[in-house]
Amino acid sequence: MPRKRYLSLWFPRLAAERLLRQDRGASPGPLAVVADRRGAQVLASLSAEAEALGLTLGQPLRDARAICPDLVSQPENPVAEAAFLTTLRRWAGRFTPWVSEEPPAALVLDITGCAHLFGGEDGLVAEVERDCARLGLSLRLGLADTVGAAWALARFAAGPAAVTHAGDAIDQEARATRSRAAKRRHWTRGGQPPRPLPAASAARIAPVGGSRSAIAPLPVAALRLPGETVEALTRLGLRRIDDILGTPRAGLARRFGTGLVRRLDQALGVEPEPVSPARPSVRFAVRLGLPEPIGLAEDITAALDRLLPELAERLARAGRGARRVRIEFSRADHTMQALEVGLARPSAAAERIRPLLMMKLGEVEPGFGIDQLRLSAPLHEPVHPEQHRGHVEAGRRADIPGDSREVEDLMGRIGARLGLEALTRLHPAESHVPEKAALVMAAAFAPPARDWVAGAERPLRLWPPEPVTMPDRPDPADSFRWRGRDHEVVARRGPERISPEWWLDEPGWRSGQRDYWRVTTHRGERLWLYFAHGAALSAGWFCHGMFA
Repeated sequence: MPRKRYLSLWFPRLAAERLLRQDRGASPGPLAVVADRRGAQVLASLSAEAEALGLTLGQPLRDARAICPDLVSQPENPVAEAAFLTTLRRWAGRFTPWVSEEPPAALVLDITGCAHLFGGEDGLVAEVERDCARLGLSLRLGLADTVGAAWALARFAAGPAAVTHAGDAIDQEARATRSRAAKRRHWTRGGQPPRPLPAASAARIAPVGGSRSAIAPLPVAALRLPGETVEALTRLGLRRIDDILGTPRAGLARRFGTGLVRRLDQALGVEPEPVSPARPSVRFAVRLGLPEPIGLAEDITAALDRLLPELAERLARAGRGARRVRIEFSRADHTMQALEVGLARPSAAAERIRPLLMMKLGEVEPGFGIDQLRLSAPLHEPVHPEQHRGHVEAGRRADIPGDSREVEDLMGRIGARLGLEALTRLHPAESHVPEKAALVMAAAFAPPARDWVAGAERPLRLWPPEPVTMPDRPDPADSFRWRGRDHEVVARRGPERISPEWWLDEPGWRSGQRDYWRVTTHRGERLWLYFAHGAALSAGWFCHGMFA
């Protein structure tokens, strides 16, 4: 069995160089990423140019501006930086499938059995450095038998400080001439010639079985210890890892805790520290590049009809159903327009997705023409085939209102115009209070209520209680005044007594128990009136809703 080998990649200027990559070709000057630390703005990441001027990490921003008045500062963006590190993790997957992130700016690769694909470990390291130079990223790396030793070598071993910012070396030529024009490197078009990459430092690559001797001369901070532990070791004269290798473990654990011994064992390979790769994200997307820009609705529809069956087939093969479908139109002037629709139920059927997209195509603005379309399902869920259980089960499901494909398609069409969040449905709740007897839920994300026990008749519309002018006695009179109008009672039915939930202090129920009446007026209105018997608030008549 081959010995484990780990490669630690540390990007010391990740936050600053992420911003530099966004402004390709521009030279903003010295750049610093600023973070708030204990109420003060300090430098969290620096570009190579800013470091060359003497600026340091953790330095207050006001002191840095005194040294470098031309300093360009940007606030830190932890979310964007984490997303960029995830992108780098996917890039590192070309070297090995076992890659894990070490936030905020590092990756760990288990390259066991993979180095021979690149001509050995030296060839793999050279390929990594070459890629980082093309991406414009500074890099420090370490390679050893353990994760802890590789981490220590990447940050504390001697060697070239970093790969300098070289910009993106991706050749970008016009689509129309890409297939005909000869490949030209950027330095033949007036740019600077490429600089040779520095050779991988032998000090950062520990030979197989040599991790102990490789990390011995490094400072104790290379063991990934807390700052207070490092300070305590330094006060005792234990400054290098070699100084504690021969110290009895029991004494170290008693004086500095088991954390020091554990980190030392991990660096030496006594305690295993496997790499746990992130689960690859499942993406469903198809793309169509066009030889000439299009702008007619018929051409856009034809392109959609080519993409949609392929996307539906991929979803069906994976047993997934799309909940949201997004289509992106890339225009010839390098702008992009995106449209998105939602489905009431996950589906991989093209015939159910196409009508929703067709409702949105009228919003497309082709501009100077569309030369690329991308169709994706950013939100999808597993779809399980249902087993047929006979006519009894089919009849029971048919009796459930709102549980049919036609209703789901209708919800999808309405949601394409109003948004699925605007569609709601009621579910039963465990309460006898009318205001709390049902829960309002999003119709697209909640199935129909299957076992809703029918109770007493309730009004179609329910509103906050409104005062009614009527004599204060439990039985309704022959007439009353409500909303500034006089009403004559034609029919009445009741009472139905409802008491408040005594264990809760509901402000709306401080008038005590209620006697509800279904009252029909001379105008044909069927109102839900109640007489409050009085408690913390006085008694009286109120109107609570209206029947259909």
